[in-house]
Amino acid sequence: MEKTRPLWATPLQFVFACISYAVGLGNVWRFPYLCQMYGGGSFLVPYIIMLVVEGMPLLYLELAVGQRMRQGSIGAWRTVSPYLSGVGVASVVVSFFLCMYYNVVNAWAFWYLFHSFQDPLPWSVCPLNGNRTGYIEECEKASSTQYFWYRKTLNISPSIQESGAVQWEPALCLILAWLVVYLCILRGTESTGRVVYFTALLPYCVLIIYLVRGLTLHGATNGLAYMFTPKGSPMLSPLAFQMEQLANPKAWINAATQIFFSLGLGFGSLIAFASYNEPSNNCQKHAIIVSIINSSTSIFASIVTFSIYGFKATFNYESCLNKVILLLTNSFDLEDGFLTANNLEQVKDYLASAYPSKYSEVFPQIKNCSLETELETAVQGTGLAFIVYTEAIKNMEVSQLWSVLYFFMLLLLGIGSMLGNTAAILTPLTDSKVISSYLPKEAISGLVCLANCAIGMLFTMEAGSYWFDIFNDYAATLSLLLIVLAETVAVCYLYGLSRFESDLKAMTGRALNWYWKAMWGGVSPLLIISLFIFYLSDYISTGTLRYQAWDAAQGQLVTKDYPPHALAVIGLLVAASTMCIPLGALGTLITRRLKRGDTAPVA
Repeated sequence: MEKTRPLWATPLQFVFACISYAVGLGNVWRFPYLCQMYGGGSFLVPYIIMLVVEGMPLLYLELAVGQRMRQGSIGAWRTVSPYLSGVGVASVVVSFFLCMYYNVVNAWAFWYLFHSFQDPLPWSVCPLNGNRTGYIEECEKASSTQYFWYRKTLNISPSIQESGAVQWEPALCLILAWLVVYLCILRGTESTGRVVYFTALLPYCVLIIYLVRGLTLHGATNGLAYMFTPKGSPMLSPLAFQMEQLANPKAWINAATQIFFSLGLGFGSLIAFASYNEPSNNCQKHAIIVSIINSSTSIFASIVTFSIYGFKATFNYESCLNKVILLLTNSFDLEDGFLTANNLEQVKDYLASAYPSKYSEVFPQIKNCSLETELETAVQGTGLAFIVYTEAIKNMEVSQLWSVLYFFMLLLLGIGSMLGNTAAILTPLTDSKVISSYLPKEAISGLVCLANCAIGMLFTMEAGSYWFDIFNDYAATLSLLLIVLAETVAVCYLYGLSRFESDLKAMTGRALNWYWKAMWGGVSPLLIISLFIFYLSDYISTGTLRYQAWDAAQGQLVTKDYPPHALAVIGLLVAASTMCIPLGALGTLITRRLKRGDTAPVA
């Protein structure tokens, strides 16, 4: 007798699962960067338009397919058409790649969380050298936060060719991260459904606490003004610059890309989650709710980030000014308190004209302090999470508390996303009668986690950070665009939009309005094709692919070319998932032809 499919306890549990999955690290560490790069508040215009014409429709499509077919990605697309089983396999392959490296971020968050209970924070000061006569040279040339990240956390090698050994501390943190994920997914929707209440809600509690704290920090308004004020040529008015940014195709492409990847489209996670819904569930309403909450969180997280960013920039700017003031006061025997930030430039001009020879001796030591320069430093990804934020946190009062809260929030966001990533792999496997007849759900979950953890050890080696960047940049970009394009074409033109509309009406009792049909049938596929062409042309025009390597002697990142074996891995990552789609269709075609041949009458 066939088992009944597990269901979410309530529709709210499903919504929280989707929010927990969609609202992830990208909301915190990529969206603020895009705002900074593309004109501040003016970036919200293409972002909101892309949400309406791309994000909501494609999210609704995946939820509707999962709820209608009541299977994971492989079974769902095979039901739509036997020739589309490769689309589901491609989603599983991409999700497997994602799980391999994404949980490493949670391992790093655990590492920083454990160190957040130390007083002082270990990244707040540079360690002493072996002779205890000064600070370690690498740390002096970089900064204490960069040193803790690159040397103490990653123990990074000079290049990707020098793999080095597995670092046991990050490796143990990775094992812990996978153990936590396993416990959360152990019993499927039963255990995941309870966990998502925490992974969906608690990050908002921490963000609200950080917002209150951030707005009270000295210099927070500088960061917020920088976020919402258009930046551009002084020759252009703010309105003219905003129009210039809106005419920039890269702003629109990045807005579409951020919406696409932030919602987690194409991985199969949303299809998996929706397959555990009651058939009558209003997935249209839930698609709109999840889309709006996800985008609102990005904007909300940006306000928090830029308030912290403003504090850090102001602190560094004022520290720079104080060093210059102290240098000039001591060099020219000025009265204490005479030289201030307000009269610094005038006094510098006076000293340069009155004491030219002495000033020329001191001049090389005078730093050029600029608040604008501090604010213009655009950082995203791990650089923002583990360097910029820690730089700001170490200068806060009760820094241990804010550090614990911040890395606890990162952990919740990361684990919430991992629940969706693993569901995309586990749902097709547990749906398979062959696999589930031999192994219980707990064993399947354990084997998937164990395999990912074992392969993930690659990212805890000395060159692991470079491989992390490769997987992050190339494992899912082109593949996901092709997968979602195949999904929309399959529903609208293979399965038939009118047929799918009838299914939805029979299932939910609600007719499909013109907006969804127009987006699915034309606008969204054209957008995906445009993004696909852009990424292909960008890769081709880039020429030799490069990466950022850490130079310990200089205490900074340097650009290097990827070696041939790394380029081969990049090619395999892209091909492994994208080739599943045509190979799946070809395999089905050959199988059907062979079956016809076997059943053909003998002459």
